[in-house]
Amino acid sequence: MGPPSSSGFYVSRAVALLLAGLVAALLLALAVLAALYGHCERVPPSELPGLRDSEAESSPPLRQKPTPTPKPSSARELAVTNTPSNWRPPGPWDQLRLPPWLVPLHYDLELWPQLRPDELPAGSLPFTGRVNITVRCTVATSRLLLHSLFQDCERAEVRGPLSPVGRVPVDDVWFALDTEYMVLELSEPLKPGSSYELQLSFSGLVNEDLREGLFLNVYTDQGERRALLASQLEPTFARYVFPCFDEPALKATFNITMIHHPSYVALSNMPKLGQSEKEDVNGSKWTVTTFSTTPHMPTYLVAFVICDYDHVNRTERGKEIRIWARKDAIANGSADFALNITGPIFSFLEDLFNISYSLPKTDIIALPSFDNHAMENWGLMIFDESGLLLEPKDQLTEKKTLISYVVSHEIGHQWFGNLVTMNWWNNIWLNEGFASYFEFEVINYFNPKLPRNEIFFSNILHNILREDHALVTRAVAMKVENFKTSEIQELFDVFTYSKGASMARMLSCFLNEHLFVSALKSYLKTFSYSNAEQDDLWRHFQMGIDDQSTVILPATIKNIMDSWTHQSGFPVITLNVSTGVMKQEPFYLENIKNRTLLTSNDTWIVPILWIKNGTTQPLVWLDQSSKVFPEMQVSDSDHDWVILNLNMTGYYRVNYDKLGWKKLNQQLEKDPKAIPVIHRLQLIDDAFSLSKNNYIEIETALELTKYLAEEDEIIVWHTVLVNLVTRDLVSEVNIYDIYSLLKRYLLKRLNLIWNIYSTIIRENVLALQDDYLALISLEKLFVTACWLGLEDCLQLSKELFTKWVDHPENEIPYPIKDVVLCYGIALGSDKEWDILLNTYTNTTNKEEKIQLAYAMSCSKDPWILNRYMEYAISTSPFTSNETNIIEVVASSEVGRYVAKDFLVNNWQAVSKRYGAQSLINLIYTIGRTVTTDLQIVELQQFFSNMLEEHQRIRVHANLQTIKNENLKNKKLSARMAAWLRRNT
Repeated sequence: MGPPSSSGFYVSRAVALLLAGLVAALLLALAVLAALYGHCERVPPSELPGLRDSEAESSPPLRQKPTPTPKPSSARELAVTNTPSNWRPPGPWDQLRLPPWLVPLHYDLELWPQLRPDELPAGSLPFTGRVNITVRCTVATSRLLLHSLFQDCERAEVRGPLSPVGRVPVDDVWFALDTEYMVLELSEPLKPGSSYELQLSFSGLVNEDLREGLFLNVYTDQGERRALLASQLEPTFARYVFPCFDEPALKATFNITMIHHPSYVALSNMPKLGQSEKEDVNGSKWTVTTFSTTPHMPTYLVAFVICDYDHVNRTERGKEIRIWARKDAIANGSADFALNITGPIFSFLEDLFNISYSLPKTDIIALPSFDNHAMENWGLMIFDESGLLLEPKDQLTEKKTLISYVVSHEIGHQWFGNLVTMNWWNNIWLNEGFASYFEFEVINYFNPKLPRNEIFFSNILHNILREDHALVTRAVAMKVENFKTSEIQELFDVFTYSKGASMARMLSCFLNEHLFVSALKSYLKTFSYSNAEQDDLWRHFQMGIDDQSTVILPATIKNIMDSWTHQSGFPVITLNVSTGVMKQEPFYLENIKNRTLLTSNDTWIVPILWIKNGTTQPLVWLDQSSKVFPEMQVSDSDHDWVILNLNMTGYYRVNYDKLGWKKLNQQLEKDPKAIPVIHRLQLIDDAFSLSKNNYIEIETALELTKYLAEEDEIIVWHTVLVNLVTRDLVSEVNIYDIYSLLKRYLLKRLNLIWNIYSTIIRENVLALQDDYLALISLEKLFVTACWLGLEDCLQLSKELFTKWVDHPENEIPYPIKDVVLCYGIALGSDKEWDILLNTYTNTTNKEEKIQLAYAMSCSKDPWILNRYMEYAISTSPFTSNETNIIEVVASSEVGRYVAKDFLVNNWQAVSKRYGAQSLINLIYTIGRTVTTDLQIVELQQFFSNMLEEHQRIRVHANLQTIKNENLKNKKLSARMAAWLRRNT
């Protein structure tokens, strides 16, 4: 070793090792202190102060908490730490589910958000609270786990056993943030079979930017800036607000108290029980509102609102219904429609299920901004304004029908979800699927003239059949139980809602409505105020089936439905009408020939409702991969044809052999009305989807369009146009001659449907207000007719645009407003463009601003588009980033080239204005027509100085994908063009 230093002092090896150990221990202690998460005091029950005192002692916590400032030490002080998983021993806090040691029975919850009308929050707002949770111990344990996140614990106490009253000292409290637990370490174990009360005081933040837990809405009402506070606790956000057992099966009753400013009203699940006054440490007066005890319910249904709204009300079967909204909205009658439909919907479902609505009142509130759109909290449903309020100007939108559906959906949850709750989130479809199904049943009951099958297709089936396929790993009912919280949130998707509703509809139709509803009554009655799993539902259906002899099934209801709910994707059913052979195979995107077929263990048990020559036939079942049905064979007669999947109630697509498709073509050309509307729509949608994914030739789908000159149903036309006139297929109209061929082919067939609706628009546009299918279909018809250059469409657009410009009170009909504004600009000059810019500048309506921003990009003049983009990267008038003007311009045929040139000199300004990601988006927009590697190289060279190296690699891969898609579309376009030449 080297010589000792010439200065300082000498230590021996033993002492040096001892000092090193002390230093290591000190560093470890400092690391623990740096991870301190909050502060929690252990105090005797007699010393627990009121909320006012705890508020005075604590400072508001932060969402991302720094090391807290140490308080004066005392014998009662506990350090509450966030213990990282690599510092703590393995334990139940590492599991994603709560251990079954404690069962919550009741919560006494008090919240005090510091919301004042004269001090509106700027981004966040502190709140304090306390909760006493009565629990029953099932397993002796000295560690208590419950959920808590984004809260500071101020005090923790455990009382019990409650008979006689005792107390269990709390030695430590710490948080496992990764699994979102609060852990209480006790000095002695709890006793199985005994009840205890956990007493916790806490504080946290309400944040305007988040829409989870407690959140703020800042808005304008009666010309003044105002704020409200509301909650969204589903699925796992109750733990953001108060410590709790945040799992759906852990139901309990709740006594809720809200402390709020006297100028506000407080709402919760139950009716107000009483009010008192409280004074804070500054002498300010606050109102204390208490609410009646709730039924047994899960934490995710707990709800709070503090606001200064007005309301309208009515009584239905002795129970009050109140619709709350901004005072302006109440004054102009925007809440009246929702009020008028809510009571009758409740009564219909009460009578249908023979189970009365459980709560004594219903509050429904419209928030200015609510990301979840609507939430079914028991007794206090929360909506975004767009899903609840109907303004006078909304008469010519589909909004009336959509509000009816959304309100029906949330009221349906009062039985499916609130009264009977799924045991765990893997069966969330039992809530959302049945609520989605019954929203259609409710509206069909009140509007029997509505075309129920076509509407279900448009709102549900069309979208889910496009999303679902055999390689999707997401089944409706998941077998996995240990979801991460992020995975639970992802379950609220199109599969849960739309596929779930489709499962319920299919089940109802292969049974019968009476049996279906009777089984649901039994299920709801048995599991009221409790929890259920999918198998519980199937058991009640099986009981109903076993008690009758009319409906005969090929297997148990569980085996039938498990084949659908536990399996991803759906089948394609192919019928050979010459032999009667029917087979099933999974639907794949881009089906590959000779793909390995399903084994018998992987098949669906498929109900086949069908019609032959227009007559409904008895139900049959395809419970194997292949089966022969001699009754489905057709003769050479022109009148002989078969269609499977009556009313599209089965969740599958249908294919036929060449003879089967030929027979259907012949029938369409001879007498299309002999085939019901829903099946004309089905044939088009199935055929184009099957052709796109290589099950049949594109020519087979195109043959079905020959009869369209006789088609007068706009929903059928809508289905044709969304499948035929796709952006991918016809985006590069300057290169391919498919545009001119499509133009000649479709214009010959559009006359009938165009004349019907152009006449209505000119003579009595209000006739459309109750025609939901027209309201959702008209835009596609209108934009296609104008795009094809139909003279009357262009003329009508010009007329409507000019009338609106000259007299703004002449509103452009909402369903076609986007199209009219676009063609008003495309056919006009800078004069019309400047008028739209002025309108954009003077409106405060967000939706209208977006609409006008898109319309201004429709100009065909490069200099106008260039000026538009220059305006966009300046500070005014385009001060908002809601619409990326550069991307909007680049998405048009002319604009693509103008935007590319504009970026040469302005890419830094564009990146600064809209963010670096906008440049990548622009590459894909501008490069959406690439078909060669050379084009990709040129595009990358053009953007090379704008991108980082990792971005270049990602962009290159994505452009290759775009190129391959375009090459596929190019081949498809060539085949379509050849067919159109033969048939034009």
